[in-house]
Amino acid sequence: MLLGLSGPASAQSPGGAPGDYAWQPTPVEKVKARAFAWLDEKRADPLIKTKAQELWANLPQPAAEEEILDRLVRIFALADAEAEKLVALCSRPPDSPILPPQQWLHETRTAPFAARNLRLYYARWLVQNNYFDEAQTELDGLEAGDVAAPATLLFYQSAVSLKLLDRDTGLRTLDQLLAGPPSSPRRYATVAKLMHADLQDLEEDSLDHISRRMEDIGRRMDLGRAGTKVRRLEDGVIESLDKLIKKLEEAQQQQSSSNSGNNLRPDRPAADSRYMAGKGPGRVEKKAVGDRSGWGDLPPKEREEALQQIGRDFPAHYRDVIEEYFKRLASEENP
Repeated sequence: MLLGLSGPASAQSPGGAPGDYAWQPTPVEKVKARAFAWLDEKRADPLIKTKAQELWANLPQPAAEEEILDRLVRIFALADAEAEKLVALCSRPPDSPILPPQQWLHETRTAPFAARNLRLYYARWLVQNNYFDEAQTELDGLEAGDVAAPATLLFYQSAVSLKLLDRDTGLRTLDQLLAGPPSSPRRYATVAKLMHADLQDLEEDSLDHISRRMEDIGRRMDLGRAGTKVRRLEDGVIESLDKLIKKLEEAQQQQSSSNSGNNLRPDRPAADSRYMAGKGPGRVEKKAVGDRSGWGDLPPKEREEALQQIGRDFPAHYRDVIEEYFKRLASEENP
């Protein structure tokens, strides 16, 4: 029984010499043969097989791998009621934030060949509609040789890792995608290089990292996810902001100490050791500074001025992160 779909280990490099790649495109005829073997296993009637032949006959040549995946899934839908429902679901935007369960895709009763390709098909739709956690579940454990569209699999696995800020997994998957043959879809390779550079430069607990986590929290809230996990993510963002601000304060204190030390070491000492008389009265005027820190509780005009300064010093999307931080501190000081 055929389970894998990957081609031979070697392929032609751009210069024409054989080369080894991390994965290979799946030969179209091999996918077709496996699809019709699956129909035989399902004991599909002749009418269904005829419709499947018509679907395959209309496949453009040369066919992009996503087109091959789409035709394959439509053949599954001809002979399997659950696959038909899944294809219908993925043909439109989600009707509700709560998605119908698709546990059958992970059960042993579902043929691996169909299950793996349907999971990729479903995960692609999930990513396109911002369901990254659900997409991760469907893509987990799938390898390039398991599906009819290996570049598509690696691309969407990378996209999920990027959105969920799984830096190490994302970089490994992107390296694998970029190590494929030159015949792989150019758009995937182009975007993969950008994603790789993005993840490579991402530092944990940096302002950029915090901003992305805030965006992820907003995405989850838009999907109606307001449970324990979201609250834990929110607490993590506040903790990271506290660390970042503390680090900036420490750096500022060190700079002040350094400047103060320099002032105590003049280039030329006084000529004689003597009392340096001063004419000031020696009194300091007391200022009413209050007994609260006032973090996040600035008057509207001063708050806006501070946020405008942030907007000049940092990228625009950081403004929302800082403003949210101020709001959170204000709510803690005014229970």
